[in-house]
Amino acid sequence: MSAIDTVRLALPSEAVDVARIQRRAWSESEVLAAAVADMPADEAARAWHEAIVKPPLAHFRVLVAIGEAGVVGFAVTGPSPDDDADERDGAIGEFVVDPKFRGHGHGSRLINAAVDTLRTDGYHVATIWVRAADDALRAFLVGCGWGADGAHQEVAVDESGTHTKLVRLHTDISPAD
Repeated sequence: MSAIDTVRLALPSEAVDVARIQRRAWSESEVLAAAVADMPADEAARAWHEAIVKPPLAHFRVLVAIGEAGVVGFAVTGPSPDDDADERDGAIGEFVVDPKFRGHGHGSRLINAAVDTLRTDGYHVATIWVRAADDALRAFLVGCGWGADGAHQEVAVDESGTHTKLVRLHTDISPAD
């Protein structure tokens, strides 16, 4: 770990980096590659800029992992949008480490910072939806203490009707007494 490795709130100027990392990571998946093709890069960067400067909710945060190369990953935290969620359920809506920088500790720092952010915002449970076929991410999260809670869904990922199956993982983040 170098002295520069850290996680912090994203700056508006980093929206392009977040969009680039998302596109690179999604391009690894046959299913998600179609979604990347549907959205032009400049449109994705504008959407991330809006999310950073005008969050849709008070507890909506875009975090970035910083390494020697600059932004190397990002996570989005906020309240859980799930129908079965309790007011104390927070969610990590996106969790992406640039494929070129995986295995260097950025994912661990990023997931810990996301959980700390949710806990600071008053949540007691953290959830994240993971593609059922993403064995690597699921194994990483399970290794960090997350577990499947039995919830699953199938969602469309592009306009042509391509679907992917998701499973929900959760972890208790309630403050220690």
